[in-house]
Amino acid sequence: MEKDFKITQIPSLIDMHVHFREPGYLYKETIETGIKAAIAGGYSGVCTMPNTNPVCDNPKVIKEILSKAKKYKFNIYPVAAVTKNLKSEELVDFKELKKAGAIAFSNDGLPILNKEVFLKALKSEELILSHCENETQEVNWQIEAYKKAIQEGFKPRLHFCHISKKESIDLIRKAKKEGLNITAETAPHYFTFTNEDVDNTGTYKINPPLGTQADKRAVMEGLMDGTIDVVATDHAPHSDEEKLLPYFNSPNGITGLETAFSLTYMLLGLEKTLEKMAYNPRKILKIENKKMIKVALDADWIVVPKLFKTKCKISPYKGMKLKGKIIND
Repeated sequence: MEKDFKITQIPSLIDMHVHFREPGYLYKETIETGIKAAIAGGYSGVCTMPNTNPVCDNPKVIKEILSKAKKYKFNIYPVAAVTKNLKSEELVDFKELKKAGAIAFSNDGLPILNKEVFLKALKSEELILSHCENETQEVNWQIEAYKKAIQEGFKPRLHFCHISKKESIDLIRKAKKEGLNITAETAPHYFTFTNEDVDNTGTYKINPPLGTQADKRAVMEGLMDGTIDVVATDHAPHSDEEKLLPYFNSPNGITGLETAFSLTYMLLGLEKTLEKMAYNPRKILKIENKKMIKVALDADWIVVPKLFKTKCKISPYKGMKLKGKIIND
């Protein structure tokens, strides 16, 4: 590879949205296998979601995650739960969890449906990563909650996770034009596939589900015009057996760490890819870049999931020809 293609150095990537499954679900992924997959994909840091077992809603779990990551010399930025045990009832102790190492807060896995609790979370002025499932409806009322928090004198920080629908993107675009300082992410599967690609297994099963052709176009337009700030992976591994179950019996989740750079580069080119995968994530998270990575931008490669570092070898990208290969010495 190094002899055949020109090697370019670029800033390392940051993924704002991954599930490493540890503690609790080590048969799906571990911190070790997740880190290896992230490094293979060109990342130097990731934000791990809190829907572990036990839930990441206390300092003990955060410290356990950070301790296990330390020996790999890789940056894990734990995202703690917004509410205790991911139930939309009682807020966590934001200060205590931030002191322990939480970089942001999210109820990823179970959306916050209590509007009053969500408003109180925004008033903490901590970064809230909002996991929406009934996507457009939740985006709509959460933008209104954001406005209310501002009106009451607070400085809320709101980031929408895995945005996938045209109507949601329209709402976020409108809010940004009104001057609201909210941010949003999408994932490569939303600009690569549509609901027409879904088969009888769980290979393409994700939540929010894959959208229509119009949704896919809207995601691409949102990335181009800046409505969508970040490309994250929502890397969500499960066992191969689980993903190959019939669609309605299979869990939600697509792995993405080892394919995201190439898919985004093919759509956006290098400059915008770095904006969405390196610069904007760091800006939102308020972290610095301390590492460069190598990539062969002209290299073509075929996705062979059985060679993935992640434990989950089931991928909707299987057999696809991609351009832009991360080089790990």
